[in-house]
Amino acid sequence: MELRSSEREKKLKRRDFLEEIKKASNESYVTEWDDEGRIGSQKKKSNIKRGSSSRSAGGNFELKVRKDLEERGWVVDKWSNNVNLVEEKIAPCRRVFKRFGFGKGVMTIGTGFPDFVALQFLESKKYNVIGVEVKMNGMLSREEKLKCSWLLEKEIFSQILIAEKVKEKNRVRVEYVDFLEIEKRMRSGKK
Repeated sequence: MELRSSEREKKLKRRDFLEEIKKASNESYVTEWDDEGRIGSQKKKSNIKRGSSSRSAGGNFELKVRKDLEERGWVVDKWSNNVNLVEEKIAPCRRVFKRFGFGKGVMTIGTGFPDFVALQFLESKKYNVIGVEVKMNGMLSREEKLKCSWLLEKEIFSQILIAEKVKEKNRVRVEYVDFLEIEKRMRSGKK
């Protein structure tokens, strides 16, 4: 690792600062300022638009998965808990407040993992309880895989399904993959 002189650091910081100023004056960037008048964050307008359309598509796919499970005879509800891997316990998911312009905002509640809990009546007052995580591409992050393993190990869910989007001709179909199949493909040494 190379140590830089204080003069070199000042030049780099100045260059970064000048780059931020250029972005702030550019029409293709949205700049948010903090309370002290400094640049808080800068986002490219095209990325903002792409992010909102991706979020919308993900929400629509979640609705499609929910309808599909209900048609198959499951009782489905939004799971509002998350797994705290550090303390190894289930904790309520955090509430997220997103601001849109002056005084407008939305409180997002359903940010739990997995997305849904589904119940199915079996026989003599017994139920099958599964977790369903909705992923458009079917890929879980490393942390999500660890959370799934923990939930199955502690027997909170009997099964965790990953719902992914499959395109066939001009139609979209929901395909479910059992997490145990994904876990078999994982490298050994989960933790």
